[in-house]
Amino acid sequence: MRCSSMRCGGLRVAVRRALVLVSAVALIPALLLLIGSSVTRHRYQDVQYTGQKLAVEGFDGLYGTWGPGPDPTWMSRMAIRMAARRAELRDACARTGLDVPNNDSLHQANPWEFLINNQHHLVWCNVFKAASTSWMYNFNILAGYTPHFLKQSKVVPLQLARQRYPRPSIETLRDALNSSISFIIVRHPLERLLSAYRDKIQYSLPHTLHQRLGLKIIQNYRARSKGGAGSRDPTKKKRVSPKWPTFSEFVHYLLDEYKQGNRFDMHWAPIAEFCTPCHLHFEIIAKFETLEEDQNYLIYKAKLQEYIHPEWKNPAKGRTATTNLISSYYSQLTKKEILHLYNIYRFDFELFGYSLEGYLNQGSEDPTSLPSASKSQHNNLQLTKLPKSSKKEALQEQNFHHKTVLPKTIN
Repeated sequence: MRCSSMRCGGLRVAVRRALVLVSAVALIPALLLLIGSSVTRHRYQDVQYTGQKLAVEGFDGLYGTWGPGPDPTWMSRMAIRMAARRAELRDACARTGLDVPNNDSLHQANPWEFLINNQHHLVWCNVFKAASTSWMYNFNILAGYTPHFLKQSKVVPLQLARQRYPRPSIETLRDALNSSISFIIVRHPLERLLSAYRDKIQYSLPHTLHQRLGLKIIQNYRARSKGGAGSRDPTKKKRVSPKWPTFSEFVHYLLDEYKQGNRFDMHWAPIAEFCTPCHLHFEIIAKFETLEEDQNYLIYKAKLQEYIHPEWKNPAKGRTATTNLISSYYSQLTKKEILHLYNIYRFDFELFGYSLEGYLNQGSEDPTSLPSASKSQHNNLQLTKLPKSSKKEALQEQNFHHKTVLPKTIN
C-alpha cells in the first residue's frame, strides 16, 4: 500500500527525530563518566600539591574533602621521601652507635609508649608535643569511641586509649610490627621543648602535677636577691614576678635534672630514649614541619580515609607564629645554655636531621661562668657534637669568649 508524499515525508521526519533522541540518551552515561573523571582528576591534584585544602561541614567544620584515592605519582614521591628518612635514620643510628644493643635505655627497645591497633594493622609511638593530641583522638576513633563521646568525656584521652590499647610487651610489639604499618611523628627538639613548657608549665592547669612542679621550680630557681624574675612595673619601680616559672628558670631546672641523671617528664623526654627508633622499625617517619602531606600519605597507605579526616591548617601562618615564639623565649637563654640543651637532645638532632640554625643566635652572651681555659675546652667539645649546619654559627658565637684553636674534625 502506497502512502502519499506528504504522509511519507512526515514519517521520515518522525523516524529521524526518534533516532536523534535514542542517540542522545545513549550518550548520557559517557558524558557523566567524562565529568566524573574531570572532578576526580581535580581532587587528585588537590592531594598532590596542597594536601586536603577544601573544607566541608563536619566536626568543627575543618576536615578535608576526600576522593577515592590520591594521584599514584604523588604516592610514589611520598614513598621515596619516607625511604630517604628511613635511610637517614639508619645511617645516624650506625654513626652514633645507638644501634648496638646494650642494657641502658638508649640501646634497647622500649615498647612502653606504643599503641597497637590490630584491626587496622597500625602501630604508633606516641611522641608528646608532636601532633600527639590529634593522633590520640584518631586512635580513640579507631578504637570505637564516637566523636560525641570523646567531646563529652572528662577522662584524659590517653587514659581512654589505654583502656583499648594496653601497653604491649616487646614480644607483642615485634609481632605487630611484622604485619602493620608503623609510624612516628617527630619535631625539632627545641621547638618541641618550648611547646611542652608553654603547655605544661607556663599555662598549666590548676591543681595538677605540672602546676606543683612549677611552684617547686620557682622555689628553687627564682633569684629572690634580685627581686625575682619578670618584667619591670614602671609605677612601682620593681620587678613583677610571674606566677609561673620563666623559660629560663625551667631550663635551669631541666639542666640540673639531666646532670643528676633523673628521668625526664614524658612531655619533654628525648625521642631517642622514648621510642628507641634505632631498635624498632618505623615504616613512616612523619615530621611536624611536613605534617599535612605526611599524615595524608599515612592515611591513604593504611586505608583509613573512611575513619580519619585530618584538619587543615595554614602552615605559613603557623610557621611565622612559631618563629616569633622561638625568638621570644630562646632570647631569655645564654648561648651556653642552648648548647647544653643541644647536648641533652643531640641524638634527636642527629637521628632526624635537625640543626641549631635559628636557635643558637637567639642566645645572649654569657660573660661569667667558666674560666678561659675551661671555656675553650667546653666550646671545642660542643662543636664536635654539632650538626654541620650549626657548626659555622657556633664558631661565630665563640668570639664572645676568646679565639680558640679548632679541632681537626671540624669542617
